[in-house]
Amino acid sequence: MATCDFCGRTAEDGAATLTWTTAVENGRQKTFCDQCSREHLRAMEGKLDSEFW
Repeated sequence: MATCDFCGRTAEDGAATLTWTTAVENGRQKTFCDQCSREHLRAMEGKLDSEFW
């Protein structure tokens, strides 16, 4: 089961996470659901840590 590190949304099916994104922040891998990924795409492209979104 995967959990979005930004909003807490969960996905039990591995196929459901194919559209999710991952990032490494401060040495930790973070996972973001497709909805959060779309909403914060510019911040991700700018390599801002999720705490600044």
